[in-house]
Amino acid sequence: MPRPIKPRTIAYKPRCRKFNPEVSSKEIIRIKFEELEAMRLKDVEKLFQEDCAEKMNVSRQTFQLIIESAREKVSKALLTGASIQIDGGNYDYTDQNEVCCQCGKKHQGRRCNK
Repeated sequence: MPRPIKPRTIAYKPRCRKFNPEVSSKEIIRIKFEELEAMRLKDVEKLFQEDCAEKMNVSRQTFQLIIESAREKVSKALLTGASIQIDGGNYDYTDQNEVCCQCGKKHQGRRCNK
């Protein structure tokens, strides 16, 4: 019996969860939240893989597999004109330092009063 998959820790959920090119094929490529988080940490935050893996609460090897899958999916979508849908996965969400949709500021785990 395989070992159960441990949830990955993510700290960001995008407001926009679907991207459509101007001329779109009917194909939809699904990216999991943990795949997006891996790309955010490595490509946007410019962290080392070991640090990314620590933040996501996974091994470095697991992080490598997650980011490879994410990059492959994004590349395929860009090359074929497919839509990208961000949803699903096996994750725990920590909303610490979440960027507020209403005011654009970080609120240290609490919601904006606007």
